[in-house]
Amino acid sequence: MNRIELTKSFFYFFKVCCIFNVMNPAEIYILEQREPFKGILLHLQVIIENTIPELVLKYKYKIPFYYLNDKPFCYLNVPKNKSYVDVGFWSSVHLSVHLDEMVTEGRKMMRSLRYGTVEDIDQEILVAVLKDAESVADKGFWK
Repeated sequence: MNRIELTKSFFYFFKVCCIFNVMNPAEIYILEQREPFKGILLHLQVIIENTIPELVLKYKYKIPFYYLNDKPFCYLNVPKNKSYVDVGFWSSVHLSVHLDEMVTEGRKMMRSLRYGTVEDIDQEILVAVLKDAESVADKGFWK
């Protein structure tokens, strides 16, 4: 099967899954992104779900949002007219590791890690922040 046939097969499968509601809307959001964002999001999804398997991927606030024990945990966002993917952390006011790597950019409560390419993703930092976020997840959004 050549590349064109493979691409057509994938999109046919994708449409069938959408029609029968087999795919999560959050996964559809990820797969519909243009490159390099789709590749970044897929890579982040693998790291996040392997680090904390209990997370549930939902589609909230029009973006992919991970929940832990039915509470918001972190989100993946490709802001319009921007050149990065944001991994925002719900309980970010309680985080204590790699704060120097996180961006607040005019936000008082939310912190995020930003990636412009797959190569920008430092897996050690991301995993450390995810584990820190997991340890403070019960503390909620506010300090």
